[in-house]
Amino acid sequence: MQGGNVTTPFGRRAMTLGMLASQYMSREIEPETSADKWKLFRALCEAKPKLGISERALSVMNALLSFYPETTLSEENGLIVFPSNTQLSLRAHGMAEATLRRHIAALVDAGLLARRDSANGKRFARKDGDGAIDEAFGFSLAPLLSRAREIEQVAAEVEAERLQLRRLRERLTICRRDVGKLIEVALDEGVKGNWEAIHDHYRSLVASIPRVATAGTIAPILDEMEMLREEIANLLELRVKSQNMSASPDQTERHKQNSNTNSLNELEPSSGEELGAKPSLSSEPQREPMKAFPLGMVLQACPTIADYGPGGAVGSWRDLMQAAVVARSTLGVSPSAYQDACETMGPENAAAVIACILERAGHINSAGGYLRDLTSRARRGEFSLGPVLMALLRARGGGSDRKAS
Repeated sequence: MQGGNVTTPFGRRAMTLGMLASQYMSREIEPETSADKWKLFRALCEAKPKLGISERALSVMNALLSFYPETTLSEENGLIVFPSNTQLSLRAHGMAEATLRRHIAALVDAGLLARRDSANGKRFARKDGDGAIDEAFGFSLAPLLSRAREIEQVAAEVEAERLQLRRLRERLTICRRDVGKLIEVALDEGVKGNWEAIHDHYRSLVASIPRVATAGTIAPILDEMEMLREEIANLLELRVKSQNMSASPDQTERHKQNSNTNSLNELEPSSGEELGAKPSLSSEPQREPMKAFPLGMVLQACPTIADYGPGGAVGSWRDLMQAAVVARSTLGVSPSAYQDACETMGPENAAAVIACILERAGHINSAGGYLRDLTSRARRGEFSLGPVLMALLRARGGGSDRKAS
């Protein structure tokens, strides 16, 4: 055990209750107590957030431990290290002496280190006739050893919280993906519901996720996101149950292939041939008319179109259609191509498509040819506006765009 005398710091440094507490804790170390210094240091690094010590202070502690000659900390081996400021600075990666003193004081205040100052403040050791250290003055690692079990427990708690946070983040990522794709399906299939409000709620939840998150801040967001997913799934389940399930497997497969488009590439033709594709002359039956989506969703996905509206704003579908006529001319889309789109998709959807093309104008080589291609696909039942709007909304939320080939 440590000696029973209380030691005070040299010079003008004041004595504090924290220093006394560290010395009292050091006296309570059982003789058989020991710890691997580097394992204990790793635990200290893990427990850092809850112990209130900085990375620079840990660098100083690492340097001090390197002066301890044994791997195992124990009273039997002595617990005093006595490096000079120059030596300590070198092992602390050249840290300035003033900075060293500040971080040593922080370690003392945190109850991880104690001073054992000599009469003149120098750090040294006296040896007996056999060459063994009889008395040493410097820094005592006894407080660190006395708190070894506590530090390891705190480190385990921090690790458990980190694992919990990681699991919560994984669940939230999956739930975000599910909600986004389920909304796409609902919009694509024309499922009844206030999808504009549902999507706004979804975006507000995503925006509320903090950059530096904890389990406590993520858990309530995840709960709300999971409830939203359940709500959407219930609406889709009602739609599935209400459908006529007598369709043949071939019809089901064909519908699945037509509706499962790559929403991220809806506005990115893969080749020049696609841009110039002629309307299909096939006699296949046409799909039911395309569903018109909420105006607010269109404007949120394509805000640029508002600049082309009456007075620089769009407040109604009529305003959007007027803006689309102006934007059509700006994009170089011929009147016949736009008229064909209006007849095939409906005037509201055609105006919305023009708004989408305008939003991606820098990524489309030929707006007119591209509109004709989309019109042909819509005529064949292979184009849906819902995934396009969702892709643009995601892009506005931070997703990266790719240049069309």
